[in-house]
Amino acid sequence: MRRLQMQTTNSITFEQGCNKYLDNCRQRNLRQGTINHYKQSYTQFYKFFEPETPIEQITEKSYNSYVLHLRKTLNNDVSINSYLRDFITTMHFLMNEGYLSPFKMQAIKVDKNHVETYTDDELKTLLAKPNVKKCSFTEYQCWVMTNFLFCTGVRQRSLMFIKVKDIDFDNHVVYVNVTKNRKPLIVPLNLTMINILSEYLKYRQYKSKEDFLFCNVFGQQLVKSTSYHMLYEYNKRRGVETTGIHRYRHTFAKHWILSGGNVVSLSRLLGHSSLEITQNYINLLVSDVAKQVNEINLLDKFSGKCSIKMR
Repeated sequence: MRRLQMQTTNSITFEQGCNKYLDNCRQRNLRQGTINHYKQSYTQFYKFFEPETPIEQITEKSYNSYVLHLRKTLNNDVSINSYLRDFITTMHFLMNEGYLSPFKMQAIKVDKNHVETYTDDELKTLLAKPNVKKCSFTEYQCWVMTNFLFCTGVRQRSLMFIKVKDIDFDNHVVYVNVTKNRKPLIVPLNLTMINILSEYLKYRQYKSKEDFLFCNVFGQQLVKSTSYHMLYEYNKRRGVETTGIHRYRHTFAKHWILSGGNVVSLSRLLGHSSLEITQNYINLLVSDVAKQVNEINLLDKFSGKCSIKMR
């Protein structure tokens, strides 16, 4: 007769596993935006995997079926890969915690799209100063924000958290304390931007240097949706159909490179954690750089344009 043995169970449902990873994200103090991103991805997961599915039933075969499901239901490879990366990250966590047997997972290959930037004509239109005697404060502030984004290349979230005190008029720099990798940046400001900000603060009517540099109509901190729509409407009013706050970051990087700027300096200004990230960023701008190949023709410069006759 067989002896009875104590059996331990480590089984949880798929939904419980996802929630455990969210708790892990909170323990690691990840930003709320990152946690919300995972929550959105989990909503997509639950359309294919039943939330009550025992986690051990998810295998390499079911993962491959999920990949095919996404390929059939979504047309955007970038979106598909985003969902797959979130799924893989979550599953690896559960594997490491012992809830799931390890198996191979791989995201699909995605062609990198060309980075969209503002054209020179669009920049001239967007950077043209409005008549301060006739325009609204919102219109004027959008113009200042547009100049600031193109001058610094900061991200939208960083822009929202810059305070009046973070502008150092003596040293011509802005202290960017909220960044993607949580490493503060010191970004130089040219004299033109310093003059723009100096005038802007006269209209800003801030009560304390702890106030945020850019604000809504009530003087309060901007939120993501408000800042986006403000600049979206600003572009539309000026007849510029292309929009996007991050597009200024791309445009800043493009003009830095085309003007002969140093890649190492660009990496620091953008707040990248490595030069490799900056290099990948630049590679997406290669079509713009390629336009200079004929303008700077090194072969013609050193070999001359004389014809060579064969004997």
